[in-house]
Amino acid sequence: MRNVVAACRSNRVPRLVYTSSIHAIAEPPKGTVIDESQPFDPDRVLGDYAHSKAHATLILLEEEKKGNLDAVVCCPTGVIGPFDYGISSIGQLILDFASGRLKSYVNGAYDYVDVRDVVNGLILAAEKGKSGRHYILSGEQVQVNNLLMELSKAIGLPAPTFRIPAILARTAGVLASVYYRLLKQKPIFTAYSIDVLRSNSMVSSSRAHEELGFIARPWQESIHDQVKWFEDENMLFRK
Repeated sequence: MRNVVAACRSNRVPRLVYTSSIHAIAEPPKGTVIDESQPFDPDRVLGDYAHSKAHATLILLEEEKKGNLDAVVCCPTGVIGPFDYGISSIGQLILDFASGRLKSYVNGAYDYVDVRDVVNGLILAAEKGKSGRHYILSGEQVQVNNLLMELSKAIGLPAPTFRIPAILARTAGVLASVYYRLLKQKPIFTAYSIDVLRSNSMVSSSRAHEELGFIARPWQESIHDQVKWFEDENMLFRK
C-alpha cells in the first residue's frame, strides 16, 4: 500500500479507489448489522488476509488524512457471478456440486454480491465517492442450504442432504487443508471457510446505496449466470 500511495503521488493520480474487504472491518457481535460505523482493526479480524486488508486500509486512510492523495475505499462481501477465470471459492463449490464431489454441507450463512455490481460500485466510488470515506458493497445474506437448493435448480442435480456439525467440520477442515495441499488440489472446505460461515454476515450497503447509487441484483441471478458461464467455458462437468 505504501508503494501504491507513492506511485499515485509521483504520477499525480487524481483519485485512488482501493478495493478492501468486508473482512477488514472489525466484526460486531451476532445480531448487530455490519456497516461503516465499525472500525478497521487488524487485531479484531479473522485470518491473515483480513489482517493485511485492514492494515493496508488504515495506511491508506492515514495518507488521505495527511492530504497526500484523494482516496476512496470499497469493501465488497463475498463476490459471485460469471467470468470466474481464477475459480473462486464459490466457483469451486459450483464445480464440486456438479461433479458429485460435494457430499455434505454445514449450516451457516454469508453475504454474496455479484461481481458486475461490485465493478459498478467501484466506478461509482471513483465518480461520486467522498474522499477518505469507505463504502460497503454487499448483496444479500444467503443460508448455505438455500444456496445449495439454488444450485440444484441451476445444475439439475439434487443437493446434498447430509449435514455435518460445524465443530466436527472445522476439525476436519484443518486436516483437509494439509491433505489437499499435498495433492495440489483445492479443498472442498477449510477451517477458515467454516469460521466465515459461522461469523456475523448481517451486512448493510445503505451508505453506498444512498451516496453512490449502488444497487445489487438478486443473488439467485448471479448463481445461475455463474453456472451458465462455467458451462459456456466447458468447465462444468456433471456427474
